[in-house]
Amino acid sequence: MATRQAGRDRIPPHPDIQTITLQQVLDALVDPVRRRIVGELYAAGQDMRCGTFDLPVSKSTATHHFNVLREAGLIRQYYVGTSRMNALRRDEIDQAFPGLLRALSGRE
Repeated sequence: MATRQAGRDRIPPHPDIQTITLQQVLDALVDPVRRRIVGELYAAGQDMRCGTFDLPVSKSTATHHFNVLREAGLIRQYYVGTSRMNALRRDEIDQAFPGLLRALSGRE
């Protein structure tokens, strides 16, 4: 039971989709590195480890970008072993802001 609790302690907080505003989402997506992360997750169609993204920034800067996306409600993060995984909240974002992710991906 202690292991299960420890795993939950490692999961960062995620905002409820009902509390996310379009302005928060657009503010997060104004940066090209963050748009690139969202685009890669959208194209992959599956969750990805932080280290699998080919980003033109340092590891600490990449961590900042992932945090901004998580705090804006665009991604969900969790651990598998020692790897931090990133999941695009595609269904939730599509429900709250229909067509936004598709428009960002350029796949109209």
